[in-house]
Amino acid sequence: MPPAGRGGRRPATLRLVTRTGLTDTIAAIATAPGSAGVGIVRVSGEGAHAIADALFRGRRRPSRTPGGRFLFGHLLAADGEVLDEGLCLIFRAPRSYTGEDVVEFQSHGSPAVLGRVLGRVLELGARLARPGEFTLRAYLAGRLDLSQAEAVLGLVEAHTDAARRQASLGLSGALGARVARIGANLTRTLAAIQAMLDYPDEGVPEEDRDAPLTAAEADLSALVASARAGQVATRGARLALIGRPNAGKSSLLNALLGYERSIVTPIPGTTRDYLEAGVELAGVPVTLVDTAGIRDTRDEVEAAGVRQAVALAGAADLVLALEDGSLPREVLPTELPGGARVIRVRTKADLSAAWTDPAALDVSAVTGEGLPDLRDAISAALLGDTARGEAWLTTERQADAARRALGHVQAARTLPDDLAGWELEEALRALSDLTGRDVQEDVVDAVFRNFCVGK
Repeated sequence: MPPAGRGGRRPATLRLVTRTGLTDTIAAIATAPGSAGVGIVRVSGEGAHAIADALFRGRRRPSRTPGGRFLFGHLLAADGEVLDEGLCLIFRAPRSYTGEDVVEFQSHGSPAVLGRVLGRVLELGARLARPGEFTLRAYLAGRLDLSQAEAVLGLVEAHTDAARRQASLGLSGALGARVARIGANLTRTLAAIQAMLDYPDEGVPEEDRDAPLTAAEADLSALVASARAGQVATRGARLALIGRPNAGKSSLLNALLGYERSIVTPIPGTTRDYLEAGVELAGVPVTLVDTAGIRDTRDEVEAAGVRQAVALAGAADLVLALEDGSLPREVLPTELPGGARVIRVRTKADLSAAWTDPAALDVSAVTGEGLPDLRDAISAALLGDTARGEAWLTTERQADAARRALGHVQAARTLPDDLAGWELEEALRALSDLTGRDVQEDVVDAVFRNFCVGK
């Protein structure tokens, strides 16, 4: 048995193997619930090919078919009844998604057919897979690191092109490659420090540690900066429109949506409650929130709407602060919550300007003037200037590991060699947490908890 991990703790991989029983053959329906033209039942484990021999009849036995091939034939019940006709895809270890022997039965996608096929597979000795167990086996077999496994979930749940793009980059190993580059700089510096400390009389040349640590710090800073954009691309963003009554909030919301969602009238205070609507901007799902006009009022209902507007602005990922450019400028009677990211917008640009401000974007909801520039500004504020071709951090777990690694690298740059060596060891341990090479079992459990059965 491999040695225990740090502090005598068994590595998470060994505990997971013991707990989940990875010698079992598992099966599940791998396509979404409901009726479809095609459905898939996936089987993985040592008994996969034997189960296929008992279930499937074609021109060749599945167990005698080379990996990477498919057979056409019939799926049979225990009494020989034909359940359906379809395909049997053969994969042989280790060249499969899970690294094990795998078969996939493709049939018509009705719940009745798939239920009977899965039932027959379970009769033949497989057990029902747990949520995420196929991907868990791929991780434990070394086919994926933990960041790639998270990308699988991201790809399954992607609702926009930005989310799909980031999940695809993560699944390709691009994030792991970024982390590996950083780790190489840290490892080289740590090795040089340890050599000087362990063999002070051997004349080990002192290696400049500033350059590799500077590079590692810059790379980690960029990686940490990508976390906000990655999480926005994955989960979407909330964008609050605030301003005085009749500042043009409802009109701008309708213009961004491309249809009339919010009632627009010249009567101040029409919006007393908030209104939400979804739209995709720059490939990101954005929830636009139209709020009550902010002003001093004795109307209890309107005052409640004003308080709510300020609270919504504080909770939003981005705030559009609207001011009517056709009227004398008035500051809001309340301050925005600290830390709010704000884009200032001068509305009604189609009317004669009462004031101008180079820090505000001129926009007309009537003519569409300035809307492209506003969309670009929203995209820049939400996604920053992170490169489109780089993999971002997309989960809080990844971001936390990267922040810890960055903190240790920054500390190492200011400390003497012996203490710097310890900080670099901790930085490398944080990077291992990010990719899952040395991570606790509860972290792995948390990653796979939200997977669906069949993936």
